[in-house]
Amino acid sequence: MPISPNQGSSAGGTAVTITGTGLANASAVRFGTRPGTITANTPTSVSVTSPAGHGAVGVTVSTPGGTSNPLSYFYLEPPTKFSLSSVQGSTAGGETVTVNGSNLNNATGVAFGANAGTVTSSNAGSIVATVPAGAAGSVGVTVTTPAGSTNGLFYEYVAAPGVTAIVPAEGPTTGGTATTITGTDLTGTTEVTFDGVPASFVVVSPTEMSAVTPAGAAGTADVVVTGAGGTDTLTAGYTYLAGPGI
Repeated sequence: MPISPNQGSSAGGTAVTITGTGLANASAVRFGTRPGTITANTPTSVSVTSPAGHGAVGVTVSTPGGTSNPLSYFYLEPPTKFSLSSVQGSTAGGETVTVNGSNLNNATGVAFGANAGTVTSSNAGSIVATVPAGAAGSVGVTVTTPAGSTNGLFYEYVAAPGVTAIVPAEGPTTGGTATTITGTDLTGTTEVTFDGVPASFVVVSPTEMSAVTPAGAAGTADVVVTGAGGTDTLTAGYTYLAGPGI
């Protein structure tokens, strides 16, 4: 007499079907000592909703003809989450994030807001997932297992910076020129470089920042702005001017 599924959430509520013979007029289905709720019954099957419980229990069916031998049923504890290995990333997605918690075995899904991520591995204490693309802003992270789902942690999508102009656009090779860089989503800027050489900078607003040029070789230089959401390049955006030679 098989039971399907043979496991479910400790909170109960799992739809379970027991098949066999002589099951007509079933009067009770017990999970251990707790009665389930019979929802359908034929001579060869009983459909029942599991009650709450914990651990492994025997499931028995009682009919006017007696009580069956027990079938094994396993209660699964719901997942909990403690932390994320990374709490922000690009709106383009693709980052690998580890969700740490408990009862995370056999995770069937992980969602970042309304978007489904991809579970690449899981065990009782952690899940490794690939973050999907999403709109800029904070979203809840939900993990689903056969025992239920849990949320309560948040992940922030950060838009990549966009660079539109730099003023002035030229200066001496010795560096030290104070410039203003304009663009979009500049608030989270972590680095500004001129042809790969880091520059000191201060973010003024989401659309403006000031940067002091480092020393560089005569000629054009790419200005690259990097943030948590990615990078953007103003190709040949700044020109280093050689000083006079006498």
